[in-house]
Amino acid sequence: MNSRLTPEIEKEAGPEKKLILLGAGPGDKELITLKGYKILREARVVLYDNLANKELLDFTPPDCEKIYVGKTPYGAYTSQDAIHALILEKTRSKGEVVRLKGGDPFVFGRGFEEVLYAREHGIGVIFVPGITSMQSAGLEGIPLTHREVSESIWVVTGTKKDGRLSDDLRLAMQSKATVVVYMGMKKLPEIAAAYLAEGLGDTPAAIIQHATLPQQKTAKGTAQNLPAMASLHQLTHPSIVVIGQVVNMADGL
Repeated sequence: MNSRLTPEIEKEAGPEKKLILLGAGPGDKELITLKGYKILREARVVLYDNLANKELLDFTPPDCEKIYVGKTPYGAYTSQDAIHALILEKTRSKGEVVRLKGGDPFVFGRGFEEVLYAREHGIGVIFVPGITSMQSAGLEGIPLTHREVSESIWVVTGTKKDGRLSDDLRLAMQSKATVVVYMGMKKLPEIAAAYLAEGLGDTPAAIIQHATLPQQKTAKGTAQNLPAMASLHQLTHPSIVVIGQVVNMADGL
């Protein structure tokens, strides 16, 4: 089967079966990379998730097969095993599959699980990074780092595989780093309690929902008030939580 990939992309994976793991970016369709746009323009099959902007599918050819394999937080979802089975089936029948994942597939996106599965089944892999949602904090005037305010960033998951809050959060709190929490909306009471227990309840904090999209909403306050902020402003997933002195930079303080 002749591939329709451009020569530059073809060179990366060779002529055999291919999985193209593509980051869709944080939401705004114009924030996909130029390389990602070119790949979608030539796609035969796209497996897309819940957080990928559906308007990106408009870039694909008319004969492209588009299959939803989303995972709604705390709701209906397509199992990872089912996604793996589709990757195997569609690479065998179509030669190449674009796996379109919101944000960056390697930042809490389980993208590398699909890479490992593909490798185990002799499928070549191309990885195309995406802009991850924490970078959208800049749209609210919040820099992730700023000299003399924050020298580093801790990026943690709010919910581990076993459902517990990541222990790394408590380690991050001991530094001056900016803390960004993904998938943490159900853990806001625990996050607030952890900061209070360490005497850090007054640390500036922000919640950003639907980052980069027209319906984006943001609330700013302090770590101890995270649950109240979410309730008052009716914020839910998908959201990121940013905690640290950089949040005050949005007000020019």
